[in-house]
Amino acid sequence: MKRISEKIRDYDTYSFTTQQDCALKTFFDLAQEFEEKRDFYFICVLIPKVFFHFECKLCLLKAEEHFEIVCSSDPSEYNTAKRIPYEREMNAGQSPENDCFTIPIKGKQQLLSSSTGLHKDGVLGVFQIYAAPKLDDHMKLFFEKYVNRIGFQLHNRVITEKNREHLQFIKNLVNDIGHNVIVPNMYFKLFFKRLKGKIDRANAISLEMMVQEDDKLLLAEELRHVNQSMETQFQEILSHYEQTSLFLETLLRQSHFEEGRYVIEPKKFNFKERIIRPQLDRYIPLLEERGISVDNQLSGIPGERITVVADVGLISQAYANLFSNAVKYTREVLDEEGNPHKFVVVGMEVLGDSFGEGKDGIKFNVFSTGPHIPPQDVPMLFDEGYRGQNVESEYGTGHGLQFIKEVINLHGGVNGYEAPPLGNNFFFILPR
Repeated sequence: MKRISEKIRDYDTYSFTTQQDCALKTFFDLAQEFEEKRDFYFICVLIPKVFFHFECKLCLLKAEEHFEIVCSSDPSEYNTAKRIPYEREMNAGQSPENDCFTIPIKGKQQLLSSSTGLHKDGVLGVFQIYAAPKLDDHMKLFFEKYVNRIGFQLHNRVITEKNREHLQFIKNLVNDIGHNVIVPNMYFKLFFKRLKGKIDRANAISLEMMVQEDDKLLLAEELRHVNQSMETQFQEILSHYEQTSLFLETLLRQSHFEEGRYVIEPKKFNFKERIIRPQLDRYIPLLEERGISVDNQLSGIPGERITVVADVGLISQAYANLFSNAVKYTREVLDEEGNPHKFVVVGMEVLGDSFGEGKDGIKFNVFSTGPHIPPQDVPMLFDEGYRGQNVESEYGTGHGLQFIKEVINLHGGVNGYEAPPLGNNFFFILPR
């Protein structure tokens, strides 16, 4: 009640005209009606133009040192420079050079500390009115109050947009953990079951050696083979553990949650040895179980020259998804002479000027034999949840390729699909 009484006194002091009062009400109503950010920007600059015939600009802080024009009531302004220095505008006030009255747009003070949106000294942007000589003190007061309302609305929208991004990120993260961590972790059960079998057999041999004097040499040889198998099994479990840990550490970085999206941590490394080899080694036993041979010579570029700047954890998961799909969908095909083939090829090649003049890219390919993907499925291959007609009874969520697309986009690359003879090639291209 106290604040209501204070606002009544404030508005009596303001003595806004009927036109000014109507302008504020119209802004408030339309700001609630139009949800799109671009529409809100238009409302901000068109209220002064329609009610008072003043041209104006809305400029938002895009970096600590400059504003950018996001909307203008004068369409010709879109051909002018977009960037405006921060310090110049904050000290501008009424500029005699361009008849411009500049008002800082400030957010809600109580939300600034918890907001992750960009702001400096509580400033979100500036509002410029191009009719300075016509603005008396009373009109300047009106526009200051008007811009205050823009600031409150804008800050609410920034927070709402950030919350939506966070919710979408968490939804995607749950899918990514399920697809890239929980499902592959089922292999641990298989690994441990095999290891337990080897341990039981080793124990049985040890008992037999105690009672069967004549067969000690044969049993010792068998025990040696069992121990070798256990060592192999241990290495498989260790490799799987290391990759699972890498994936979890990558997906659960604090920076992802702070930003509400995946944030890459790029490092320079040898792609062949750091990414492809470890992932391929994990999947070779699974491919061989299905009778799929692997050409992993990585023809195209000598390994020592394949250095790129990328996020090791995220790119590793992209490759893991491609190899997982190869395990599930590689099929035997016949060549022109009727000879059967069932194999996977992992390759790379340099593409000159693929990202502009002098900006080479490296194309990373995973080819597998099998029927071509139906043409009607191809445009939707990298969409969330989409599974083509050729999946047969293979388990899948339709999330792997969408994850690859998101990761490659974060790196400024491109991904795609090709249908060469004998099978299907999934690829992505990263800046070299």
